[in-house]
Amino acid sequence: MAESGPSAQDLADVLPDGVVVAGVDGTVRLISSLAARMLGRAGEDDVGRPLAEVLRLQDQDAQDWTSVNTPYAGLRTRTAVPEQSWLLPDGTEVLVAAKLHREERLGPVTRVAITIRSGRGRAQLDRERSDLVATVAHELRSPLTGVKGFVQALLNRWDKLNDEQKKLMLTTVAADSDRLSRLIAEVLDVARIDTGRLQLYPRPSEAGVLVSRIVASVSAGTSREISLVADDDLPQVHVDPDKFTQVATNLVENAVRHGDGLVTVRVEREAHPDAPDGVRVTVSDEGEGIPPELRRRVFTKFWTGGTTGGSGLGLYIVNGLVRAHGGTVSVDNGPDGGAVLSCTWPGVPDDIF
Repeated sequence: MAESGPSAQDLADVLPDGVVVAGVDGTVRLISSLAARMLGRAGEDDVGRPLAEVLRLQDQDAQDWTSVNTPYAGLRTRTAVPEQSWLLPDGTEVLVAAKLHREERLGPVTRVAITIRSGRGRAQLDRERSDLVATVAHELRSPLTGVKGFVQALLNRWDKLNDEQKKLMLTTVAADSDRLSRLIAEVLDVARIDTGRLQLYPRPSEAGVLVSRIVASVSAGTSREISLVADDDLPQVHVDPDKFTQVATNLVENAVRHGDGLVTVRVEREAHPDAPDGVRVTVSDEGEGIPPELRRRVFTKFWTGGTTGGSGLGLYIVNGLVRAHGGTVSVDNGPDGGAVLSCTWPGVPDDIF
């Protein structure tokens, strides 16, 4: 005799969300163990009880879910109750949705399947979105104010300004415009990373050449000393050159902006026993470093170190781009102080050639 498969109760109990199913008569036919815990119910003892009695959910006005949504009434074309925010008996927010089943089109509702899940994820996402909007608004305000002020001055006093003054104002406007462009690009990258829509175009690339160009570019715009140390026998890496350049630039500029003393950039071979050798890029400085209790926050959104401000998105993007390539990121302090940020990049797979 063949063994019977898992019961509906067993299947409901392994789902990540709480589940309550009611029949045509409005009584509970099934309640998962998670739903029972969330609702403060006894579980199987609730089978056969009225849905309104078991599903003890209220909104901010103390109205209950079944009275507000009337799952067995309303338009006969209705097939679902959209996800809504409700409160459990203990005041915890949950997100509740329902599917209304009808045995025949436009017929009466014969079964109501309700899912209940924690609202913490949405609350955190809402907070992050609010923080992102506030951060972007704050970062946009300063360069926009500068651009508007200098352009207005040029329009109003063009004939009274000499060429040097005009050049200085236009140079400042150009710098503020570049800052705005970088911030907008950062916000777009954050959105792509968060939604999993980041597009990469990897190809065999010379990490040493790319990093040397970055160091030369950043050095030209700062008085800080930047040292580059690169192995002679570096393997090629399988990366999107634009994203690799973005990551390395962020790391070097971060060390210049928030660190102190000499900035050292190292590019070394990263050996892998089961895969082609890759490359490790390490950027260190001689500043105060990052306390151990703060290191877990370095690659999160809106983390800023030092007193120079910034959007706090740069290292979050670094982490997202490196991991999208299959690499790793880490942060530590050097033996003599100073922050050490490191990332690894994959080598070129054998089947590429």
